[in-house]
Amino acid sequence: MRIIGLSVALLAIAACGGSSDATAPPAPPSPTASPTQVTVNATPELTFTPSTTTIAPGGTIAFAFGSVAHNVYFDATAGAPADIAGQNVNSRVSVTFPTAGTYVYHCHIHPQMTGTIIVAATSTPSDSTGGGTGGYTYP
Repeated sequence: MRIIGLSVALLAIAACGGSSDATAPPAPPSPTASPTQVTVNATPELTFTPSTTTIAPGGTIAFAFGSVAHNVYFDATAGAPADIAGQNVNSRVSVTFPTAGTYVYHCHIHPQMTGTIIVAATSTPSDSTGGGTGGYTYP
């Protein structure tokens, strides 16, 4: 009988112990390495897609121009690459970004078209980065 009483007492103590149901708050998203190559599409809908992207220092952005003429002019910022002048149609122009920083660009033909390139070693999952061609086929 004493063993049964001791067993009941131990079970009661165990039942009163701390709960393991408490959960820790979720960890913030881990930064990931920024890609080294991204395609930005200058669309017939007069947008740059993605409008903001992050790449690693030394990375390359390929600007894909479709059937509507566009160009790319960077704001005067230290480390900004050369502009892509002219009326670019059905072509791709690659630009390398060796220096970390934020680079804003515009299409002078369609002033409402703007975009931003962030050059950083890491990005968080909330950064809008992209590759691919957004459904458009370019030569």
